[in-house]
Amino acid sequence: MNNDIPVREIGPQGEVMAHAVDACVHCGFCLPACPTYALLGDEMDSPRGRIVLMKEVLEGGLELELAAPHLDRCLGCQACVTACPSGVPYGELITSFRGWSEPQRRRSAFDRAKRFAILKALPAPKLFSVAARFGQYAKPLAPALPAALRSPLDLLPEHVPAMEPSAEFTPARGQRRGRVAFLVGCAQQALAPNFNAATLRVLSRNGIEVVIPEGQGCCGAAALHTGARDEALRLVRANLAAFDPDEYDAILSNAAGCGAGLKEYPAVLHGLEDEAQARAFAAKVRDVSEYLAELLASGDLQPPLPASRPLTVAYHDACHLAHAQGVRLAPRQLLKAIPGVTVAEVPEGDLCCGSAGTYNLEQPELAGQLGARKAKNILSTAPDLIASGNIGCHTQIQSHVRRSGSPVPVMHTIEVLDLAYRGEL
Repeated sequence: MNNDIPVREIGPQGEVMAHAVDACVHCGFCLPACPTYALLGDEMDSPRGRIVLMKEVLEGGLELELAAPHLDRCLGCQACVTACPSGVPYGELITSFRGWSEPQRRRSAFDRAKRFAILKALPAPKLFSVAARFGQYAKPLAPALPAALRSPLDLLPEHVPAMEPSAEFTPARGQRRGRVAFLVGCAQQALAPNFNAATLRVLSRNGIEVVIPEGQGCCGAAALHTGARDEALRLVRANLAAFDPDEYDAILSNAAGCGAGLKEYPAVLHGLEDEAQARAFAAKVRDVSEYLAELLASGDLQPPLPASRPLTVAYHDACHLAHAQGVRLAPRQLLKAIPGVTVAEVPEGDLCCGSAGTYNLEQPELAGQLGARKAKNILSTAPDLIASGNIGCHTQIQSHVRRSGSPVPVMHTIEVLDLAYRGEL
């Protein structure tokens, strides 16, 4: 698609956006893959339509405020990237556009305050834990609150567990097979601390030495995807300073959104002095399921104990694992490696659950429709367990599964593997 985007005026991120716009041939393969198009049926709420809107705004032919409602409704799930035959890097486009456009937005005082609170609480696990615990006491008041205040309370689990600090160093058990650095994440430390505990146990059991580098912090994805580019750059550079990729076989994440965020660092720093450093860093980033599946393929993964009974596990593809990182097979391989486990494929498995970082807080109505649809599809497989690899998906799916009246537990893929190792599955 030809464009007249003023790249020189915009700078390096203008190059990223112009390249993405150029790659689109307007074929429409993205439409059926897009969750908001599936719900709304509006061309402007499809990737193809949004590319046109962003192009027009960048060229100066359309006011930002006219395009903004459609662009705000984009989940950034990148299902369109998987569907696109032309290889349009839509994720880089929407992220760069939000970073460029956010300083120009006219938002209400309430919206500004809400975004400020989200971007302050999410990257700070201790603060987030306090807020979540306070939110539990406010949950009974949720039905009387407006949607913007009700949605965060609806997503809170029935019980907010105590935080469990992770050891800075976890030694390998038995023969040492590798040495990795681990990103501990933010919200999941408060909402699901066992994700990290299980990850460290499984890696150690399989001979992997794990280091949690001092000075690491939030991956920056939440800030980046909501347009807070300056804050995202600060977080990105802090992690680049904390992680030396030459010291590790891999840099691991157990949260799909965080892993995808880490792999975005080269695009974020495109044209800047530390782009090469970001590329070296991103080249080492792996999802924990991907790393363990390589051990399985080489015959180095310790065999899990059989499940106590035949179990059907419905596996949910987190968008930022399946679409942004292209990791689909690895989690399924790990689950199938447990004797007695059958992996069920979820209908409409590629359709986003509606979590999408902060989306279920900023667009609660659409997120709620997608969450209910996802829960219904998952439960149609009659699972004994539900597994996924992202804290946002976990929270969203758990909330909607409970609303449907189902008691089926929702777990991280690595939690399932950890239980099997301990003979508790």
